Order: sequence, then structure tokens, then C-alpha cells
Amino acid sequence: MSFALAPATRDALEHWGSHLGALEGAAPRTVTAYRADVLEFLSFLAMHWDGPVAIAPLGRITATDLRSWMAHERGRGIGARTLARQLSSVRSFYRWLSDREGFDATVVLSARTPRFKKPLPRPLAPEAARAMIEAVEVQAREPWVAARDAAVLTLLWGCGLRISEALGLTGADAPLPEVLRIRGKGGKERLVPVLPAARRAVAAYLAVAPFPVERAGPLFRGARGGPLNGRMVAKAMETARMGLGLPATATPHALRHSFATHLLSAGGDLRTIQELLGHASLSTTQTYTAVDAARLMEVYATAHPRA
Repeated sequence: MSFALAPATRDALEHWGSHLGALEGAAPRTVTAYRADVLEFLSFLAMHWDGPVAIAPLGRITATDLRSWMAHERGRGIGARTLARQLSSVRSFYRWLSDREGFDATVVLSARTPRFKKPLPRPLAPEAARAMIEAVEVQAREPWVAARDAAVLTLLWGCGLRISEALGLTGADAPLPEVLRIRGKGGKERLVPVLPAARRAVAAYLAVAPFPVERAGPLFRGARGGPLNGRMVAKAMETARMGLGLPATATPHALRHSFATHLLSAGGDLRTIQELLGHASLSTTQTYTAVDAARLMEVYATAHPRA
């Protein structure tokens, strides 16, 4: 798709990607996804304007151009949720480009985001989360792998960590303190209390792990001693959930959802939960109030069935 871009536009796209990674702390995978979204958008403009996309025309884009792009995307089967993500990528590019080139990007920045219904998180019930950890521990062939997998899942459920955050812990974090400093999305740091159960689980793993604990090395290791791949954790949970009869939504991330939902059910404050999860916006955390309400309605329906 880059053949449709003028050299200056191609250079701008590369500089923007570098800006996302270096200054905004976006992960390489995120930068790649954003860049692909913008390339799709620019490719459409090349077809729509019948020529290579240069910087000057980008600064003169109209609301009609944007609507034509959105209609084109919907016409090829792109859903509202994906289109909203693509528009977010385009806005990010335009915000950066307009600052650099000195044009008004209001047309793009004020474009209405396609509406879509966000799916509610699918947490596990407390008893299901416990059963999952026990099943993962029992099914492992080697004792140290059993202890490792149990420790990882306990961190996800007990501390609300993302799988990448748990696997990003190093030997310098051992033994686990009462409060962990976690670097999350966008390089943002937060403090997370560590439950005694999580500290015990990690200590039990380290006591039987066949690899030395190195301060700069990964805390959780794979079979050959390298960093543990998150896919291996997900695979262990897939096997366990099949044996437990749990749905396909019982994933590592579901344990993080479970942490938030169970805290809320116990009377946790939304602002506190937001800080513990590392959410940039309170609206993201508020999703869990809908989950809690939905669960209450299920209980009500079970206790008071319709005649």
C-alpha cells in the first residue's frame, strides 16, 4: 500500500511510528497495528483522490472524505468496533501530523466514533478460579512446572496483573515484597499489593525451579530456561478448563477480570480498583459495575423464576 504515498507522507508515517514507540511508550505490536490502520486509510484516500497521497491534501481533508472512507470500510465487512479502532489510529496520526505541519485537524479529531456495544468482561466465579489454579497445578507433569503455573495464575487473580506484567517480573522482584511496582501499558507505573497467598505461591515455585534466580533474568522460565511464553500459560488453562467444563472465556485475562469483579463485589472502591488495574480511564473500570449487576440479575432470576 505504500506505493500510493508521496515520499514525504511515507517519511511522516515512519516518524510517527517512531514517536509512538519512543515518546508514548507504545508496544511494538501496537505500533504495527496502528501503522497498518493508517496505511489502510491512506490507501483508500489514494483511490478516492485518484493519486498519491501527499501531505498538503491530507491537511485539507473534508468530512465527506471521512464519511466515504467509513462507508467503504463498512461495505467491505468491517464491523463498528474495528472501525472505531481504525479511526482512533487515524486520529493519533493526524494529531501528530497537524502539530508537525501546522494545519487544523479538527475534521478528523472531531469525527464521530462508530457506536458499538462493548462486550462485558467474563470473569470466573471465585470457586471456579480456585479450581482452575488447582487443576493447572495437578495436570503438570513436572513438579516445578506445576508450581510455576500455579504461581502465575495466583498473581493474575490475586493481584490483577496482565499476563505480560506477570511474565515481565525478574529475579530482582524475588522474594516478592508486600507491594510490587508494576510497569504497565504505555510505561505507566503503579503499586500493587501482593497477597500472602501470591507470595507463598511464588516462593514455592522458586524453591523447586531448576534454574538459578538471576536479578536481570526472568522470574518465570520455560522448559529450557528462557522466558516463559504467555501462550504456554494459556495452553495450560485451555487443558484445565476442558476438564472443569468451563467456557472458552476462561483465559489468563479472565483471571484479571475476576480480580476486579471480586473486589467490587466485596465493596471495593472503583477509584482504588482503577489504580490497582492501571486503567487510564475510570470508564474502563466502570465496566465491572455492569458485570456485577448482571450477576445479581442472574441470581435473582434463579431465585425468583417467572411463572
